[in-house]
Amino acid sequence: MSLRRIVLRDFVIVPSLDLDLDQGFNVLTGETGAGKSILIDALQLALGARADSGVVREGATRCEIAAEFDLPSTLRPWLDEQGIAATEDSLLLRRTVDTEGRSRGWINGSAATMAQLKALADHLVDIHGQHAWQSLTRAEAVRGLLDAYGGVDTSTASTLWAGWRQARKALESATQRQNTLQQESERLAWQIGELDKLQPQPGEWEDINAQHSRLANAQGLMDAARDAAAALDDEDSSAASLIHRALSALQAQAHLEPAFNDAIEALQAALAQVQDTVHSLHHYTRHTELDPSRLEALDQRLSQWMSLARRYRRPPEELAELLAGWKQELESIDQAMDLDALRAAERKAWDSFELEIKRLAKLRRQAAPKLSRAVTDAMQTLGMQGGRFEVGLQKLDEPQAHGWEQVEFLVAGHAGVSPRPVGKVASGGELSRIALAISVVTSQLGQAPTLIFDEVDSGIGGAVAHTVGQLLRQLGRDRQVLAVTHLPQVAACGDHHLLVSKRQSGSITHSTVTQITHEQRVSELARMLGGNDRSEVSLAHARELLTT
Repeated sequence: MSLRRIVLRDFVIVPSLDLDLDQGFNVLTGETGAGKSILIDALQLALGARADSGVVREGATRCEIAAEFDLPSTLRPWLDEQGIAATEDSLLLRRTVDTEGRSRGWINGSAATMAQLKALADHLVDIHGQHAWQSLTRAEAVRGLLDAYGGVDTSTASTLWAGWRQARKALESATQRQNTLQQESERLAWQIGELDKLQPQPGEWEDINAQHSRLANAQGLMDAARDAAAALDDEDSSAASLIHRALSALQAQAHLEPAFNDAIEALQAALAQVQDTVHSLHHYTRHTELDPSRLEALDQRLSQWMSLARRYRRPPEELAELLAGWKQELESIDQAMDLDALRAAERKAWDSFELEIKRLAKLRRQAAPKLSRAVTDAMQTLGMQGGRFEVGLQKLDEPQAHGWEQVEFLVAGHAGVSPRPVGKVASGGELSRIALAISVVTSQLGQAPTLIFDEVDSGIGGAVAHTVGQLLRQLGRDRQVLAVTHLPQVAACGDHHLLVSKRQSGSITHSTVTQITHEQRVSELARMLGGNDRSEVSLAHARELLTT
């Protein structure tokens, strides 16, 4: 997984560039002032770095940068979380900057904030340079490198830390709120006692209203049932009598007219329905009675119900739900008032967390000297004889989700110098070489699939330069490497060679980047060896470098 392609439009002194990049070790060379760091600057902008109008090529209205990466599987959940579509295997970042300094960004075609672009940076590119440090001065990244080197997994500790923090917060909150909780408990208990006298049940309000309505109108309902039954069956002109008469008339002539049979069947069905209805109405009148006492009881319950609804300013139908909610709230408050139980829960959570972070601390203490020795050994081959690298572990006042240690990288560039934090090393050249040493040692452990080194060979030459080139080539076996260099010994070790060249058009300078062939590499290395003098001696030396 790596950087596949970078496209520039009107960026600084580049009118147009469309460059495909390969795996392995890619070297970037060119004459002074040609703009060798343009690709790196553009890539940083694509990854959310701060921009201003100065990056827009003179005469243009805006510049555009696009970078296409292989999509790491670890980023798919993040893209889903951000609502950004993920393609099968690529990730496209795009950014524009106009002459007013206004900037816009996109991820896979979706508008993105600079914060979102920056969030991707650590997963895609790690840039090392004299003035552009990304990882080795950030506590989280430093700890991540040590943990990866030592096989330390902090996921369990993170979960246990969250549980302990929650338990501690609950205890602290309950301790501070004891008086308030007691008052709240008493208030809820009194209110629950009031509603418990009513004992409202879900759906009961609608049911007792229906019952009350029926009892209040019982006489009218009974009269209606009797009148309906009489109209259907108890009178000479009732519906049943009329249906009987019609049925008898048709049945008497049915033997002469078969068409009457359908009408006869319909009348018989109608008569049966009338009889069933009459039966039901008689049953209703026999079993329905006036019940003044029940009506009075319902009146009292409805009155009590309405009174409580007004008191607590809730619709009557919500009283049952209100009571259940109060009981649940009271239970939570009672639990919060049980300080002994909360202390026990906090202690149990802490014990589990402490056991895990002690295990992590032991692993880190074992890994730190091993990483220190490995990086120190690598420094000896990079012109830093006598230099020393140390991994410092300092216990924090309070443990965090990752454990109880703060990890810091310390370095002494020469013998007799006390190790200091990496970010405070004075020499940019030393800083770059230390970064290279760390990167080589941990090359298979880092997150970013693409490593970029800007002038890592500053202040070195000869055999050390050749060693730097070999180390970068070695590093390129595990991850994609892009290095800006001015040393032919380093450039000769590249698997791929990109040449930055400039040309003058009137008063305007244009810069281009191309991947060069073997013979072109010979010519470029000869230039780097002897300036503009591409003599046979320089060319022969260049060919020799490419074969070593």
